Amino acid sequence: MDHDDSVILNVTPGDGSDLEEDLLTKAGHPVLACSGPSDVDRCPVLFGEECPLVEAAHGVVFQLDLDLPAHRAVLGHYQEILPAGTPLRVVVRPGQKERYAELLGDLAVWTHSPTVADLDGFAALVDASDEGRESEEE
Repeated sequence: MDHDDSVILNVTPGDGSDLEEDLLTKAGHPVLACSGPSDVDRCPVLFGEECPLVEAAHGVVFQLDLDLPAHRAVLGHYQEILPAGTPLRVVVRPGQKERYAELLGDLAVWTHSPTVADLDGFAALVDASDEGRESEEE
C-alpha cells in the first residue's frame, strides 16, 4: 500500500524541527508543521473554522505547551474534530500528564521528546489506521 497521502501533522512551537520529519517522510508520510496560535498567527480551530492542516492529517503529534490556555483549547478542539480513530499523540512536560488528566483522558501521551522508535511506531499506527479506513469504505 502506498502511504504517500498519509499526512502527519506536527503541531509544535517553532519550525517543527524537534520531530524526526526525515524518518516519517522516508516511511511515506509527508509531514505538515503547525506552530499553533501566537500573538501574530490566529488558529482557525479556535474560531470554529476549518483548518486545512488538520483536515489533511491522518495522524497528529501535538507538542504545544499545555500550560497555556490557548494550547489546551486547540487540543480540545482537535479531539472534537479529528475523525474517530485518527492517531493522536500528545507530548507533555513534567507534571502535565497529571495536571491535565481530564483533558488528556485516554489519549496516548509521551512524557519525553519523541524518539525514532516512538515515531516509527506512530507511523505504523497511522498506516494501520489508514488501512482500517480503506477497509470500511469498501
